[in-house]
Order: sequence, then C-alpha cells, then structure tokens
Amino acid sequence: MGQFPITRTTAPKRKPADDTLTFGKVTTDHMFLMNYEEGKGWHNPRIEPYGPLSLDPATSVLHYGQAIFDGLKAFRGDDGQIRLFRADRHAQRFNRSAKLMSMPELPVDVIRDSFDALVGLDADWVPHKAGTSLYLRPTIIATDVMLGVHPAHSLLYFLILSPVGSYYKEGVKPVRILATDKHVRAVKGGTGEAKTAANYAQSLAGQRDAEAAGYTQVLYLDGVHRQYLDEVGTMNIMVKIGDEVITPPLAGTILDGVTRASTLQLMRDWGLKVSERPITIDEVMAAGRDSSLKEMWGTGTAAVVSPVGTLGYKGEDVQINGGQTGELTQKLYDAIVGIQYGRTNDAHGWTSVVKVPVTA
Repeated sequence: MGQFPITRTTAPKRKPADDTLTFGKVTTDHMFLMNYEEGKGWHNPRIEPYGPLSLDPATSVLHYGQAIFDGLKAFRGDDGQIRLFRADRHAQRFNRSAKLMSMPELPVDVIRDSFDALVGLDADWVPHKAGTSLYLRPTIIATDVMLGVHPAHSLLYFLILSPVGSYYKEGVKPVRILATDKHVRAVKGGTGEAKTAANYAQSLAGQRDAEAAGYTQVLYLDGVHRQYLDEVGTMNIMVKIGDEVITPPLAGTILDGVTRASTLQLMRDWGLKVSERPITIDEVMAAGRDSSLKEMWGTGTAAVVSPVGTLGYKGEDVQINGGQTGELTQKLYDAIVGIQYGRTNDAHGWTSVVKVPVTA
C-alpha cells in the first residue's frame, strides 16, 4: 500500500444506520487529493478531512466541463473482510476516460493505492447489512484559472467515499423503459465511451421525458440511424432473444461497463450463446410481440443487474417475461453479488481485500 501524508479529521461525522442508507447522500470523514501541473506531473498525494473544494470562478472545469469520474464499490463480507470489486479494471477505465478527455493519465498503481488507503482509513464506514456497500467516486477536474478553451495544464484528482444502501429495497424489481429516437446520447467519435460529466448532463432531458411518460428510464438509440440499441440511462443493455443473449458492441458510443464485462464472462463460463453485435429496436419490439424476447436487463455498478419488465417505443408497450424478473437475470445478479461479498468462489480473481490499518 502506498504511504501518503494523512491529516485526520478532528470532527468525525455521525455514521448513519445501515437501514437508512440510500445512494450518494452521505460521505465519509476523509478524502484523497493529488495535483497535476504541466512540467511537474502528478504530485502531492494526500489524505485530508472531507470538506469543500475552493475554486476560483474562472476555473476551467466550471466553464468547459473537462471532468471525468468513475465509480466502484467496497463490500464487507460475511467473514468481516472488506473487498473491492474489479478495482484494476475501474482504474484502467478511468485512465481511458482521461485520455479521451485530453487529460494526463495516472499510474494504475497510484489509483489503486488511493482506493486502498482511503477505504482502509475509513473502513468503519463500510456498512454491515447485506446489500449495502461503500461507493468510491474517483474524479479529475481541470483547474486552470482562465477563460479559454484548451486542454487544462493543471488538474485535481480527488477520491471521496459514500456508504450506500441496496439499490433494490425489496429485491430485484423489473422496471419500465422507453426507447427514444428523439434524444441522442452519443455518436462515434464523440465522448460516449468516456465517463465524463458532460455525458450525464445531456442525458437528463431524455430521462425527464421518459419519467413524464410513466417510465423509469430511457433507452437510447444510435445517433445516426436512430435504430440501433445504445445504452439505457446510465447502464449497458442486454436482451435475450430465443437462446441468444445480445448486447451492443463497444464501438465508441457506449461505456465499457465493468458489470457488463463481468456478466458477459459469466455467461460464457456457463456455455450460453452470447453476441456483441448491433441490434435494432424494431428487432427487439418484434421479438416482444411474438414472445421470443425472453429477458431484458441493464448492467451497472449501482444496481448490478436491473431487469426490464416493459419496453415502450412509439406508443406501443411490450411486456417481457410477464413483467417478472427472468431466470438468467436473477442468476447473474446472484452470481455477481455472491462474488462481491466473498460468499462464492471468485474464479477470475475479481475481488481484492483491503488491508485495514490497526489505527483506523
């Protein structure tokens, strides 16, 4: 584990009860920070008490949106150990986002050390109740103080932690989603495959319209033909038609989801037919009408697997699996959660145990 200067808080926060946890509303006592200056590189790694960042009104991130982030979780297992799920892959994806957004990459081992050091220090914040976890949010923002569009010469990396509750309070529940050919999430050559702030800001209108129409989330189609499945909200999308599981390919417009990759690996381990290929909304709707659309689900860090019970498009709804969670969807959810909490065999070595300092 990397050694960083640590300034401990003198005013520890009151930890919320596990039963009261939602998502992202509570933060822990400390944060990790590190600066970048052109010609000097990344420097001054440190852990400080959690608190506000001081930014000049002309700071470039506030005007030009040069910001990236990622998200992963730490889990307290039944054996008491704290495990990170696929931390290396998250660190690597964080660097891909940095490269796409003209930001300097960080050494993966430094990113990993920041994860382990901060989670280890704030280990008491990792909740105990089944279904809860500690969410990690690494972020880089441009900190040049000037008005002018250019890749930043100074940046700030910071990592904050948030104890979160189960995404599904009453178990995995199917949702209603609306496919839209009005709103576009991304086009090839843009920022769709980066986890950057701008992607999420522009997705709000589509989500707003879907919710106003009585749906939980929006399913985006490709930005050129307005026909091919892209992403659903902030998640990757998968469908099972007949005996084939299909998900859109990584072709520059969608995020290389860590849960997406994990579910694909598990299904291939199980000998299922899995295809990463373009698929049109018309093909999916037709499969819904003739009942060959067996299951549909989204994958992502927050919910793991989110089943789709109803798909809407151009005024027509099709119900999937009777509006119930499918057998494969549930199996994927149970398999990943079992690995995350250390309950089942981690055949691919996806988890890593966090060493908690004796003084934490």
